[in-house]
Amino acid sequence: MVLCEETRFGPSGNSKIFYEQGNKTSVQMPKWLYDMGLNAYEYSLTRGINIKEETARAIGEQARLYDIALSVHAPYYINLASPEKDKREKSIKYILDSLKVASWLGAKRVVFHPGSCAKMSRKTAVERAASTLEQIIEKARTFLQKGMFLCPETMGKINQVGNLKEVLYFCSFHENIIPTLDFGHLHARGLGAINSKEDYELILNSVEDAIGYERTKVFHSHFSRIEFTTGGEKKHWTISDSQYGPEFSPLAEVIIERQLTPTIICESREVMAEDALRLKDIYREKLNLFKNTNI
Repeated sequence: MVLCEETRFGPSGNSKIFYEQGNKTSVQMPKWLYDMGLNAYEYSLTRGINIKEETARAIGEQARLYDIALSVHAPYYINLASPEKDKREKSIKYILDSLKVASWLGAKRVVFHPGSCAKMSRKTAVERAASTLEQIIEKARTFLQKGMFLCPETMGKINQVGNLKEVLYFCSFHENIIPTLDFGHLHARGLGAINSKEDYELILNSVEDAIGYERTKVFHSHFSRIEFTTGGEKKHWTISDSQYGPEFSPLAEVIIERQLTPTIICESREVMAEDALRLKDIYREKLNLFKNTNI
């Protein structure tokens, strides 16, 4: 496994201001992010896989030039647990196609939503998702051998497959599967579960116990404040919307103390890049404080 050398920060998709400043295409994003002081970017295929190979390779070239670590978010409509065989087969194809786009980009990580329980029992849904994932691993062997990673995401709605335990179970299927820890989702599906540094420590303890330190060290992450209801996630908000959790500062402390180097992708509404920079600034403040108190 190639380990990240540093904790990286960037947005999922393009901020509103990116276009307001006159930019037209995601090929311009790597330089724009570099100029902001960011060093990661998650390219969104969430609403469909329609990027041309030429465009993807151009984005990848710019990302390498400006040292922007790329990841890809596969389509939202993937459901590895679907009771319909045809839909599971389509989900397999969507992930394989996302891996192909990631290879054009030079991205190493493909994030995906595991699926939904719908009217099934949770046990049945997880078993079906696991069986589908095994098929994906077999069909994606060439991509995985090239050092690419599948990154199942912890989900925010209670009826979705993808609580922490389930995601870590999926990660046990192959060494090239690492979790996407969406802390906003974990907070929401736990109905306000993350309120302290200790809460983050418990999450990362569970991750390390399940998959070991080396993979935990380089976990993928989504972060934003999230509003929730009794069913879990309702809506993403911005870092300024402090009436919603979770807080990033204690997570930054845990990352630093444990010498982890995750990629933190911000999913704030419309200001994902600006908020990614705010997260990076919080992290750097905590890092400087840690260094000064451990001289």
